[in-house]
Formats: sequence, structure tokens, C-alpha cells
Amino acid sequence: MSKTHLLDLDGKIAFVSGASRGIGEAIAKLLAQQGAHVIVSSRKIDGCQAVADAIVAEGGKATAIACHIGEMEQIQNVFAQIREQFGRLDILVNNAATNPQFAHVLETDLSAFQKTVDVNIRGYFFMSIEGARLMKENGGGSIINVASVHGVTPGEFQGIYSVTKAAVISMTKVFAKECAPFGIRCNALLPGATDTKFASALVKNDAIRNALLQRVPLKRVAEPGEMAGTVLYLASDASSYTTGVALNVDGGYLL
Repeated sequence: MSKTHLLDLDGKIAFVSGASRGIGEAIAKLLAQQGAHVIVSSRKIDGCQAVADAIVAEGGKATAIACHIGEMEQIQNVFAQIREQFGRLDILVNNAATNPQFAHVLETDLSAFQKTVDVNIRGYFFMSIEGARLMKENGGGSIINVASVHGVTPGEFQGIYSVTKAAVISMTKVFAKECAPFGIRCNALLPGATDTKFASALVKNDAIRNALLQRVPLKRVAEPGEMAGTVLYLASDASSYTTGVALNVDGGYLL
């Protein structure tokens, strides 16, 4: 009996935003281990280069390109670079996100609101448009949006963040429906509490962490690598008939 090649990504070009650390870094490294040439991206080139170098040191293929998805011009520039350098894109992982405010919804600051919307909604939306246009030219691809369980049930004191993540789930379904004729699939990953710098305000605070774990049947916080396997599934031929799905990887939190 031969092994399955369903999870092989040999010859694929993958772009991962927010890949300099945390969940994005874990995703970039796993996709590279499975044979993809990974474009490692985030706002600052130094962090991207460190991850790309680590991938190459392990025998993988990676390129670092900086892109702040909250800036429209940078989105256009990064796709011009991808087009010029690679001529194709097979996998797009929209993972970069922001959550600048942890406060009661009535205290929402306008600048925090705008920043969150610009990155988490507008950024994902236009990254998906540019990615899908490139995928369409090459007969298809897979877009994976990293949303959150808070897109389903709001996180306390995370009002606008939760609103944007609900929008990402809806956006995923829109692109899945409209881009299916081009061979493009679009799915969402909904992480639960994960031990990252991004979530440190939640997972490092004992009171908040303990209250959170009361709602998690597996009784622990996830490691970033535990999100990467789901993205590999959604990026690969193993999920060839899966589109428009919002898959929660949350230790049972949404139960």
C-alpha cells in the first residue's frame, strides 16, 4: 500500500500573511515542510526573513516579502511582486490581524475601530480579490481566512474585533460561492484560545485564562502548531470538495 499524496504541496506557491510569529509562523513552516514555496509576509521584513531563513535551513523553500495589509498600496505592490517573481499563486492564507482595543464596547475608540476594520475586513477582502484574480489565471487555488471563534460568539471586551471576525466568516462564504466556477475554494479557520503573543492579554492573565478554560472541554489553551494542520488540510487536495466552511479548532469552546 502506498502513502497518500493528498497533503503534498510540491510545486505550489503559498502566501501567508502575519507569518513572522505565532499561528502564521506555524502555518508557513508546515506548508513549506509539505513542499510549498512559501512567501512569508508581515509588516516588518526582519521577522519575515527570520522565518524564511529557518524554513530554508530545514531544506524548504521560502521568500520574505513585507506587506501591511491595512495599506491598500502595499497590497497592490505585494501582488505585483508575486506576479513578477512567481507568475502564480496557489494558496493564500489571510492570517494577519489586529486587535488594538480591549475594553467595553461603549468605550470603543474611533481610531481603534478604523484600524481593526482596515486590517481585518478591508485587508482580507482585497487580499482575497488580488489572490483570486491570480488563481483564476492559473486554473484555481485555495484561500484560507483565519477568523476566530469570536466571529461566532463575541469575546468579552473585544467588540469591534468580534464584529470583524464575523465579517470574515461571511466574506469566506461570498468568495467560496462566487469564485467556485474558477476552481477557487475559500474556507475559514476559527481558532480558539491559542498561546501566542497576539493573545497574550487573554492567555497570560490567570483570571481570564481560568475563566476561559471553564468553557473549553479539553481544558487547555492551544499551541500555534495545532492550527497549522487544519490549514494544511484546507490548502491541499485532501479538501478538494470543501468550500465555504468555517472550521472551529477550539478544544470544544463553541460547544
